Amino acid sequence: MATTSPDMTARPPSLKGHGVAADAAQSTPSDAPARRGVTSLSALPHGTPARVVSVEGEGAVALRLMEMGVVPGAPVRVIKAAPLGDPIEVRVHGYHLALRRSEAETILVTGEP
Repeated sequence: MATTSPDMTARPPSLKGHGVAADAAQSTPSDAPARRGVTSLSALPHGTPARVVSVEGEGAVALRLMEMGVVPGAPVRVIKAAPLGDPIEVRVHGYHLALRRSEAETILVTGEP
């Protein structure tokens, strides 16, 4: 049974409440050291390997990103950006994906060791 979110789109029960990464999206001073080194995908330098920490926000775009494999723990790398900076091409799970810079800003990543 799917639930309906405020924007009237059906959401599978497995994603309900995870709007995308509920715990990682909440930042408080007590968890600040754990979030050190976390940046948005749009700020990641080209060619730098990283892992997805969370997808911020709710709605159809965040849900679609997760359906395409942009989930916490997924390997990601920025391949290139368009001449004016938007969109950017990223590699996720071995395939290439073009994202608007505004969408990439909602994806938090951390560099791989």
